[in-house]
Amino acid sequence: MSEYFEIAYAAAAKRLCLFTGTGFSKALTENKVPGWQELLENVCENHADNSALKDILFPADTAKPLHLEEAAQVVELDLLGNNKNLHETIAKIISGFPASGEIKHAKSFLSGRSFRIVTTNYDKIAEELIGTDCLSLSPGLPVPKSNSRAKVYHIHGSIDAPSQMVVTANDYFKFMHSESYFSRKLSTILHESTVVILGYSLGDANLKSILNEYTRFMKTNTLGSNIFFVSRSRVDQPIIDYYANCYGIRVIDDTTIETFFQKLEKHYPEAERVLQRSLRSIEKVLKDGRTFKDSFLKMEDSFYEVVSALSAKGYSLEDTKAVKMFDKIVTKKQELCLESGAWEQYEHLASWLIILGSLLDIKGRSLEDTYLEAVKYSMEHMSQEKRLGYSWQAFKIWSSRWGTIRASNRTMIKAFILEKSINRDARNIVSVC
Repeated sequence: MSEYFEIAYAAAAKRLCLFTGTGFSKALTENKVPGWQELLENVCENHADNSALKDILFPADTAKPLHLEEAAQVVELDLLGNNKNLHETIAKIISGFPASGEIKHAKSFLSGRSFRIVTTNYDKIAEELIGTDCLSLSPGLPVPKSNSRAKVYHIHGSIDAPSQMVVTANDYFKFMHSESYFSRKLSTILHESTVVILGYSLGDANLKSILNEYTRFMKTNTLGSNIFFVSRSRVDQPIIDYYANCYGIRVIDDTTIETFFQKLEKHYPEAERVLQRSLRSIEKVLKDGRTFKDSFLKMEDSFYEVVSALSAKGYSLEDTKAVKMFDKIVTKKQELCLESGAWEQYEHLASWLIILGSLLDIKGRSLEDTYLEAVKYSMEHMSQEKRLGYSWQAFKIWSSRWGTIRASNRTMIKAFILEKSINRDARNIVSVC
């Protein structure tokens, strides 16, 4: 079980939002779509009146004198002197790149599932792959009133309305300080959806600015972290910790966009199958005081199903009834570990505690005591060596996934284990930075 089930569950529940940047379009066109700097260099080379403008703005051997949006402002001034329009020029360049390459899994998901895309891209490549039953929304164009399987919100504008594209420093200033339909819609989508960021750099300033409001909402509403960042390269643990703490982002690294969609498609059928059952079950447990069946809790996927259903229903992990439910679940899981030959239950318990520790900061919440006692129980019933009565697989899970737990939770667990347990393996794991 993995984060992909959560994302697939959100898609099945029609509350998945893909937040896409330039890297998304590059991945869907065999890297042919130009990056932002490449685009401006193209304009300088082929449309600027000043032949030295490219070397001035983008020197080969020294740092760039201006940020890219400021450089775009300079390029716009140059083109205006030659009676050319920067926005229209960019729109013509961008429109010449159709989808291509080995993208069958991306195309399969985009053409067959329900979701929303929020993008800073100007191109229409996503719409091309989505096909029918898609609404494309952009500033400067009428807002459609009909429903559709997929919607694409071009918050920085699109090639359909070049004059409204956010390109220059002035454009960015207006975008960040305006109260428009798109800024309000962006806020709503981020709050109501499971968000997956594709095709961005973690250091992207615009991305950080857009996510600030979502981050404030998340920290005051204990819904857990419903935002994922997919990186094609490996991300070091200190960076993962930083983004989890500051922005509530869970990182899925070393993953291409096509691989992401491949894994998402793999988990989607199961998520779709259990969706309605899990939504009904969570209501019965929280509202009617019912309990989950042992046969359900014996399955590894059941915990992820419960967490996803809570989020889909808008329940907080801090809700009193939810906390009591988790108390019962963890207690029952420990009892199931005692059954003869139930080694997989120790593995499940370790996985469940780790994913909960990655979802939200636990210290100071009413979940804290239950969580810590369960962690201690799990760690004291594992072993690095194959010993009778101890789970070797549970040790492997704790050891390999310890770093996915939020830094604040790792600190809390470490202090608790070092004080309360003499188990050597447990103490060794929590002592890893």
